[in-house]
Amino acid sequence: MPAEQPPAQSPPRRFSRRAVVPAVLILAMSAVGAGVAWSVHRGPSTSAAAPPVTVETVAVVRTDLATTVSLTGTLGYGRAEPVKGGRSGTVTWLPAAGATITRGRQLYRVDDQPVPLFYGGMPLYRDLAEPGTVGRDVRIVATNLRALGYEIGYQPAPGEKVTRPAKVVPTAPASGQQKASGQQKAAGQQKAPSGQGEVASGQERAGVGQAAPGQGAAAPTPAVGGTAATPARVVVRKGEGVLTGSLMRAIKRWQQDVELPVTGRIGVGDVVVLPGAVRVDAVTALRGDAAETPLVTVTPTRKVITVLAKAAEAGAIRRGDQVTVTLPGDKSVDGTISAIGTTVTPDDNAGPTDDPKRAVTVTVDDDLAGIDAADVQVDLVGETREDVLAVPVGALVALSEGGYALQLADGGRFVAVTTGMFAKGMVEVTGDGITEDLKVVTTS
Repeated sequence: MPAEQPPAQSPPRRFSRRAVVPAVLILAMSAVGAGVAWSVHRGPSTSAAAPPVTVETVAVVRTDLATTVSLTGTLGYGRAEPVKGGRSGTVTWLPAAGATITRGRQLYRVDDQPVPLFYGGMPLYRDLAEPGTVGRDVRIVATNLRALGYEIGYQPAPGEKVTRPAKVVPTAPASGQQKASGQQKAAGQQKAPSGQGEVASGQERAGVGQAAPGQGAAAPTPAVGGTAATPARVVVRKGEGVLTGSLMRAIKRWQQDVELPVTGRIGVGDVVVLPGAVRVDAVTALRGDAAETPLVTVTPTRKVITVLAKAAEAGAIRRGDQVTVTLPGDKSVDGTISAIGTTVTPDDNAGPTDDPKRAVTVTVDDDLAGIDAADVQVDLVGETREDVLAVPVGALVALSEGGYALQLADGGRFVAVTTGMFAKGMVEVTGDGITEDLKVVTTS
């Protein structure tokens, strides 16, 4: 009688770990006694065993997670803007490309006279010559002269009233006045009868300043050729300056120092007004050219990073947002969003179906010495989850029935978890018994 065979045993329930976390395959053997086994794909029996994977224990942490959006940017000095001469004349000197021009320094010369740089938000659009002139252009002149060390005296504050000197307004005589004047001249040329001239003359002298019976006093007749206008009272508004006597004297001292004609007035084109110090990017004119043409192109002196972001990406970016910039050589520096372009333009390197882009400007704290131009990576913060529980991604165990679990460090028990945001190698987890400082197993 053949020997009785032992009854066949049904295989234990198996879970398949889909995540690439080989370390847990070794530790999972301790879970077989609890009815949990892992399915391991084995190679031929003759193949050498894979080296063991190192595992370690980590704690569940409470932290903030944030996704990042990586964009490619270009390091440089920003967009170059043209500078045009503001008055007629002949260009006699131009700076070299790469030169830095600061406040008070000449940017170019016209008719062998310097045209210095002033800082401001608008160009001078009129000659500043009349005392009492009020405006933002006057404020630009006053602010720059004060910054250059000149004493400009008191400047009226916003809300104060200043008086502009009266001007003589030319007027043409009325037709009646012209006719009377002509009659008077004709009468003067005719000889009056004997004795009548003296009587008339005496009557005129007696009647000066007196009214005829039944009439009021006669109004004084304005001098032919002009009338004196009433002095204007002007209220100084915020951001405006006043061309006072002290300021005009300061202009004269400054003109003498920079070898300009000492007039106390500043005409259109005598200075060039730009937002700040500039770097000459290129010289576009030649000596001998007419001044009222584009002469140079300039950029800011500070290096910036320009990023072309899709319109949807740029819509989520705010001025002042912090970013991380990765430079050539994997050096990382902190940066700040300083400007976001309002114009949507197509990318020169984009295909016909690509989304249009908006220019985003990033400034960095590092001086970036030795790097004038380069392609860089800019990492912007995207979605943020605050005060969540998180573990390294390597701690996740994929279950065969779906979902994930964490293996506890004390005994190897597995606890199912729900995952949330993944960011920078960490993953948000929630589940029964998952608390801060709980020790779990992860790959190293």
